[in-house]
Amino acid sequence: MSPARGGASLPVDSLGLLAATAGLGSQIEAALAGPRPEVREASYSNVVVFGMGGSGVAGAVASALGESASPVPIIPVAGYSSPAFVSSGTLAVAVSFSGETEETLSAASEAVARGAELIAITGGGSLASLAAGQGGRVLLLPPGIPQPRAGLGSMLSLLVLSLEEAGLLDGARRQLEEAATQLGRRIPQLLAGAGPAVEIARRIGRTIPLVHGGRGLGEVAARRWKTQVNENAKAPAFSGTEPEVCHNELCGFGQSGDVTRQLLTLVSLHLGGEDGRIARRLAYFAELAGEALADHLEVMGEGAGPLAGFFDLVAIGDFVSLHLAAAEGVDPGPVPVLAEMKRRLAEQ
Repeated sequence: MSPARGGASLPVDSLGLLAATAGLGSQIEAALAGPRPEVREASYSNVVVFGMGGSGVAGAVASALGESASPVPIIPVAGYSSPAFVSSGTLAVAVSFSGETEETLSAASEAVARGAELIAITGGGSLASLAAGQGGRVLLLPPGIPQPRAGLGSMLSLLVLSLEEAGLLDGARRQLEEAATQLGRRIPQLLAGAGPAVEIARRIGRTIPLVHGGRGLGEVAARRWKTQVNENAKAPAFSGTEPEVCHNELCGFGQSGDVTRQLLTLVSLHLGGEDGRIARRLAYFAELAGEALADHLEVMGEGAGPLAGFFDLVAIGDFVSLHLAAAEGVDPGPVPVLAEMKRRLAEQ
């Protein structure tokens, strides 16, 4: 059964991932309709955003947006340590769906110890306690989201709205409104089995997707596609960034083409308004590596504004991953191997 045809259900969907995925636009709308984050506007010297996995995507997007809009650098951090430059002039935002992500808790604690102001975007837990205990802000995620990767709309919206309130990301609310409008057009198509997701998943089949996007939001979108295939379809996938891949990865198709031709499907992600040089590189890469690829697919993110195009690509990729899961009878929700990894780490 198709995971989206006729608004039906996935063959196996124990955590309700289809409904959660379809709620991406609703999460943005809820954040926009809610109270404005109470974040003080101050003369920050930098911003760090701590987060791992699905929670870490929000920081990567904020950093990409900030390159052209923020007066100070916005640095995503995925790891246990806080950067050495963090100080009393730093705004630290810690994003953890569970509130118990050990890397995020460790890095946020270091930042607080160095005098940084802390905002926690979380479902609660130890992170909320840390922020509240230090006089920081706690922005709670709405209940009912089954997995961190299904909460991107809420986490990212709360983050960029907070940065706008802090005077660091003008126009964030407008961009989120544009994104919600585009998702209002796209999600019903995807739920009806229309749009590109069904065909993309069919053409990928059992090959391994290699997803490329341009530096910035395109790069984050490509990584999101990769990780959604990993977690939802329980299948391998890889991502790369233009123009970097034209300086190295392209060389990797110089031999073993008889193998890669059976294994790899290149997916090129485009955003409206992207640098024409990036578009050309995406096309040239596909042309030069073409004989060593199973297939090449191009996907355009639609909508007015950068965040609208980004979220459009996210929605398409999320549904592609659900179609891939459905084709193999895979339950997209649970990720038992990640739970096993956490169990083993906790034993050390």
